[in-house]
Amino acid sequence: MTASPDAPVLHTTDVGDTGERVVLLHGLFGQGRNFTQVAKALSPELRSTLVDLPNHGRSAWTDDAGYEAVAETVADWMAATYDAPVHLVGHSMGGKVAMVLAVTRPELVDRLVVVDIAPGPSDGASEFEHLLGSLAAIDLDGLGSRGDADEQLAERVHDERVRGFLLQNLRRGSDGWHWQANLDLLRDQLDRIGGFPHLDASFDGPTLWVAGERSDYIGPEHEAEMHRLFPRVLSVTVKGAGHWVHSEQPEAFVSVLRTYLLADDRDLRRRGA
Repeated sequence: MTASPDAPVLHTTDVGDTGERVVLLHGLFGQGRNFTQVAKALSPELRSTLVDLPNHGRSAWTDDAGYEAVAETVADWMAATYDAPVHLVGHSMGGKVAMVLAVTRPELVDRLVVVDIAPGPSDGASEFEHLLGSLAAIDLDGLGSRGDADEQLAERVHDERVRGFLLQNLRRGSDGWHWQANLDLLRDQLDRIGGFPHLDASFDGPTLWVAGERSDYIGPEHEAEMHRLFPRVLSVTVKGAGHWVHSEQPEAFVSVLRTYLLADDRDLRRRGA
């Protein structure tokens, strides 16, 4: 099953109509709507745009899941949509897209927020390979309901919350069940998604690096490269959160975003950003 031929290059949803613009980028298997509650909590001081990245949600499928290509797609859309730089927030895979975009197209980004990911190779490729294989193993032709899909997936993925997150990609159309995410491409290019391109330039704007206390996606070995690419970086750790910081500790995450994005520029410089 391929994406709908009339799918937009990027499907986006706006939340709020006042304040400075925040663009939010989700992680692997996600969709822009995963940030809906965060966006609502940022309003009315900030207005948000939730993006379905290429090969996810209701956005178009492509033949390239590399970060340079995805960042270029998002950057071109931002340049065509907004007259001024925006705040850019990215989680996990979306955080890598955000980093590449900020370095390669810095004129489009005001403040950058990178959530629980580092500018380098990520561990967990085998886990994502397992999840992709588990989704591909579901017999779509034999499904009678979403519950049937959950039952099949439970044989391979035991965490109910993870199954719910993955099955948000399952949709039923006039021709039967299909995946919104481009599972074949994501699986074929998983090594690129788990990696990170070498970047010779840097982003000199304010950058916030958010880590989950219980996550292992960010370590001391990543700090030198993060500071090379983002000289004005500030770091914060959200207590009690794992990798999915925004869903595991939503109130704390929103508080961190609001404090950072609404801070005066002079205050950020005093704090080193």
